[in-house]
Amino acid sequence: MGTVAVAQLKLGDKIGEDVLTPLGSVLFQKGKVITSKEIDILQAFLVTSVTVVNSFSESKAGDEKAEEKDGAGAKGQLPATPLQREYEKMIDVLRHVFNSYITGQGMPIMDIRTQLERLLQHIADYKILTFAPRTFQERDYLLHNSVTSAMTSYLIAQWVGQPQKEWMQVALAGLLKDIGNVRIDRSILSKPNALTQDEKEEMKRHTVLGYQLLKNVAALNEGVKLAALQHHEKVDGTGYPLGIDSSKIHPYAKIVSIADIFHAMTLNKSYRKAASPYLVLEQIQSDAFGKLDPGYVRTFVERVTQFHNGTVVRLSDDRIGEIVFSERTHPTRPWVSINGVIENLTVARHLHIKEVVK
Repeated sequence: MGTVAVAQLKLGDKIGEDVLTPLGSVLFQKGKVITSKEIDILQAFLVTSVTVVNSFSESKAGDEKAEEKDGAGAKGQLPATPLQREYEKMIDVLRHVFNSYITGQGMPIMDIRTQLERLLQHIADYKILTFAPRTFQERDYLLHNSVTSAMTSYLIAQWVGQPQKEWMQVALAGLLKDIGNVRIDRSILSKPNALTQDEKEEMKRHTVLGYQLLKNVAALNEGVKLAALQHHEKVDGTGYPLGIDSSKIHPYAKIVSIADIFHAMTLNKSYRKAASPYLVLEQIQSDAFGKLDPGYVRTFVERVTQFHNGTVVRLSDDRIGEIVFSERTHPTRPWVSINGVIENLTVARHLHIKEVVK
């Protein structure tokens, strides 16, 4: 272990002592492995030197064992956390579910619930704004949207006061909301650019098809089935497939629609790159007027942003800084410290948070 100038760091070096920002927040914890992104952040915060363990020489063998134990994927990929391991297993189970329906085998509901319970055991480690799959292929977009929506719906259910006995059912609602897509033409689902109007109308059928697929599954309550049918309904009655208003939309569907929109916009698609989670939160806030349940939206935005002082972010002008304060009335536009200078994003409207770096 020794002190190394940031300019002399090597990829794969391991930090030996916590690195602090000028404001005293932990920038990187002891044990963090250095990649090019970590070097960029250190330089952005004017950190000149850090204590490192020569991970490539002193702990290479230990890291290789950890990778084997933790189920690391491709060469050079960091070991999976318990949350990531269970997430990836959930993706595999859901892929099997989609394939089972395509081949007419029905739904392995016990396999789904068992793996979802294992995933949710690690929900305390799930941070909605910063979580990203270790590996992501655009053809698996629907799978990732479904699993992240399940986790997010589970948290929203807690935050809006749903009874604890219903949290798992709400998570299942998020997971299975798009199951009707197994009956949609594959060429439409995988189309690499925007859909035509006719194709959009065909896609809308996934809500009714999903309800039909789930309606006879005894292990799912009616809220899960209605979420598949109603998660594209709007509180002002302008949604589909039925055009019903807020009084007729099931609470599960109101929860799942928020999670679905958030993850639809923050995951890459073949024809559109992922958007900044903070911009997406602003979009969801604007949609709360007539489109989404305003109380659920207010709770969601407040909860996902309230614990993020100290978060390292990249602004739309590519500067990197640290969130130091968030106004309750403007949770998506915090104050950001950049080299000791504060940018108040409630005033600097030309700027926004492009990326949550850490």
